[in-house]
Amino acid sequence: MNYLDNIFFAIILILGIGYFTLNVKKILRNIKLGRDVNRSDNPSERWKNMAMIALGQSKMVKRPIAGILHIIVYLGFVIINIEVVEIIIDGLFGTHRVLSFMGTFYDILIGSFEILAALVLVSVIIFLVRRNIIKLKRFIHSDLKGWPKSDANYILYFEVVLMTLFLLMNAADYHLQNVSGGFMDFHPAGSFPISQYISTLFDGVSNGTVYIIERTAWWLHIVGILIFLNYLYFSKHLHILLAFPNTYFADLNPKGQFDNLESVTNEVKLMMDPNADPFAAAPADAVPAKFGANDVQDLNWVQLMNAYTCTECGRCTSACPANITGKKLSPRKIMMDTRDRLVEVGNNIDANKGVFVPDNKTLLNDYITPEELWACTSCNACVEECPVNISPLSIIMDMRRYLVMEQSAAPMSLNAMMTNVENNGAPWQYSQQDRLNWKNEN
Repeated sequence: MNYLDNIFFAIILILGIGYFTLNVKKILRNIKLGRDVNRSDNPSERWKNMAMIALGQSKMVKRPIAGILHIIVYLGFVIINIEVVEIIIDGLFGTHRVLSFMGTFYDILIGSFEILAALVLVSVIIFLVRRNIIKLKRFIHSDLKGWPKSDANYILYFEVVLMTLFLLMNAADYHLQNVSGGFMDFHPAGSFPISQYISTLFDGVSNGTVYIIERTAWWLHIVGILIFLNYLYFSKHLHILLAFPNTYFADLNPKGQFDNLESVTNEVKLMMDPNADPFAAAPADAVPAKFGANDVQDLNWVQLMNAYTCTECGRCTSACPANITGKKLSPRKIMMDTRDRLVEVGNNIDANKGVFVPDNKTLLNDYITPEELWACTSCNACVEECPVNISPLSIIMDMRRYLVMEQSAAPMSLNAMMTNVENNGAPWQYSQQDRLNWKNEN
């Protein structure tokens, strides 16, 4: 590799990583649009969750076939990309397999990479079959049309191409390493349990042609990795990176335990304080506290990170009793809509030089309808099923709070129940004196 190649490689590397860095900053900016929430408690439990759930994939294997295949792809993605370090060094300095000085350990590394690459190829093909031929119900659901459906397939195609290029590159390399008398700087290095058999395709092919194939596969492999890296910003596959902070900052409270709204608590304290002056003048620029959420800025930053982390796997929706019985609610759609609205708000800020200009849209109504929210039974099935500890229920409950407390827009049956609680101390339309009459009916 000559100096021009080294410079060209450095430019591509800087552009790829630079663009990725800019997009990461946008994601962090968008997440920070959410309300503050303290998730610094119990760090030991949080580290344990991250290790077991994000790194150990413990919730994935509840569905064994998908779980095991996902672990293979996940390990392949993490471990095989260790070789990217070597590729970057070789690309910048014009060396070839610079880490081969590690001897036997290097042979083990390359050999394990190849076996994993083959297993990843098999796993990805099975995933493509499940999505596009068998068509599992959660992959053909009405909320997974258009881009979300295509996105899932694109990333699988990406992985097939990257793994194929990896094995083809190694096969050509192996062939050139074994040329009688040597060929350029292709010295024996590495173990190739898979690509040594692929290399038989080059028998009878000129060394120059094999070299071109090796260099082409090498360049396409590293450029493909950089494209994949930047594709993450536009894809559901951000969970590759965000699963770790998402599981760390997940809510540790028992499922079903909801927080008290600070805005409501402050109002109640004001009412209960005999020394408080309810007519005290508020600052001129003070914004009244909102009860609940009707747009992404009203959600907390962990909920917004949840939206970016969503894998769109559909486990939440497939376990949702409301969805199973034909109601409009899909927890997966709740997360997808939240992310889409957050991206829209972020683009608005970018277009207006760092300031959000009201666009007459909100997450509530424009993306998520009251019908979806009221279909939820708050059973926590979606939270339990999510492989990365996302909580669609928390977003649903915050938006319900807004409907009830800001718009008085609860369903008639719920309004009747709340009226009964207020008047009778119970959900039923019986006076307190008549509450125990049922025991006399026998």
